[in-house]
Amino acid sequence: MAAFVAAFCALLHVSAFPGFSQAQPPVAGQNSGSTRSIEGVVLSKSGDPIAGAVVLLKDTKTLQVRSYIAQSDGRYHFFGLSTDVNYQVRAEAHGMTSKTRMVSVFDSHKVVKLPLKVTKKMKADK
Repeated sequence: MAAFVAAFCALLHVSAFPGFSQAQPPVAGQNSGSTRSIEGVVLSKSGDPIAGAVVLLKDTKTLQVRSYIAQSDGRYHFFGLSTDVNYQVRAEAHGMTSKTRMVSVFDSHKVVKLPLKVTKKMKADK
């Protein structure tokens, strides 16, 4: 039966639609191969870089969250991001958090530079 289905599909593809090629499925999270990155540095209230800060990146379309632990100089980066998705970015360190920053689909930069300053205390879960 499986051989029949495979042969039928091959026959249908070749003879029923001459001149048309089979479309390739899109790669999730990519818009025509166009990607961008978000990078920056996490800073303390006084402006010093914070090593080990946790940077959270939220895809507002799928609600998937990625995280990055800032390097020794406070730097972070997210690569291979879709240009057709809005992202929310914020940092957490030492019980403090930064403001949530939005990276919009209307931002046409291939590399979005986004410094994050942690200034306010994180709310305790109840």
